[in-house]
Amino acid sequence: MPAAHRTAPTACLALADGSVFYGRGFGATGQTVAELCFNTAMTGYQEIMTDPSYAGQIVTFTFPHIGNTGVTPEDDETSDPVADGMIVKWDPTEPSNWRATDALGAWLARRGRIGIGGIDTRRLTRAIRQQGAPHVAMAHDPDGNFDIEALVAAARGFPGLEGLDLAKNVTCSQSYRWDEMLWSWPEGHVRRSTPGHRVVAVDYGAKRNILRSLASAGCDVTVLPASATAEDVLAHDPQGLFLSNGPGDPAATGEYAVPMIQQILRDTRLPVFGVCLGHQLLALSLGARTVKMNHGHHGANHPVKDVDTGKVEITSMNHGFTVDSQSLPSGVRETHVSLFDGSNCGIRLADRPVWSVQYHPEASPGPQDSYYLFERFSKAMTDAA
Repeated sequence: MPAAHRTAPTACLALADGSVFYGRGFGATGQTVAELCFNTAMTGYQEIMTDPSYAGQIVTFTFPHIGNTGVTPEDDETSDPVADGMIVKWDPTEPSNWRATDALGAWLARRGRIGIGGIDTRRLTRAIRQQGAPHVAMAHDPDGNFDIEALVAAARGFPGLEGLDLAKNVTCSQSYRWDEMLWSWPEGHVRRSTPGHRVVAVDYGAKRNILRSLASAGCDVTVLPASATAEDVLAHDPQGLFLSNGPGDPAATGEYAVPMIQQILRDTRLPVFGVCLGHQLLALSLGARTVKMNHGHHGANHPVKDVDTGKVEITSMNHGFTVDSQSLPSGVRETHVSLFDGSNCGIRLADRPVWSVQYHPEASPGPQDSYYLFERFSKAMTDAA
């Protein structure tokens, strides 16, 4: 074993059940408490760390090569990392990629996020699957001084994500216009220069590439905060309403989001499209229920079946709550199901262009099987005009 791997640990992870994992810290120093999940994606660690849907969570990466392509501002999904920390098997190496502007460790340190390398991530992933997403405390101290009892107590004191409205912590503070489109070679990100469908996107924790996908599909996007009312939405004379991804318990966010969505559905015939948390909020608005999952779905390789066509899409997912398909009311159809566990992955109103999916169709990171959903949304607005 290399000498660097025989040194005393500089970071540790304490689970609420008393289990402790030791490793080597990178990024910021200090301590954080959160829910622990695992992500199976082989690419896109920067997009994952900056995905607002990970608020309140520490991410275990099952793929070992994390950090080898460095980081670049172009790949941020929001201005700063939102996930509370990251856990990897192998220590991040120096970046080797022409787009890299910084190393992962330095980027995390500057953004105040802790990382731990040298962890048996397979063992940790099995623990998550077996006992559900555990509450944990993570610490990084270059001198290796840890109060394990205090860390375990902190993990046990974490309240969990049930009942928490985290969208209010990651949403925008005021409305803004978005016209930047998806990255393409060699121009990079270019901006829309032609008129498009007027879309209001409600930001419950929106990723930049979701907004770029809307722009690339022909939409002029106005982004509103999560607390937007129906009057706020309609003031922009939209042709469509988009409900974004986001973190936390959908029932908690639904206390203010559901009345807005219900009023839009009652008073207008606007096409409505939701993803992730937006999917769950639409389901709640239609009378369904949401439930906390054992360990959630987090990765870029999740097979989802289209119930109508039988087509299977490989999708990118990040959610710890799900819509209870047994609670869907009359007039609401289940359109997609997970082939991993049969959980609900999509709904649609039977007689109106109102639908949503649980996964992230913009595929950042992940496969691009589901991008057509943005084009379907654009066509629905054309048809409704």
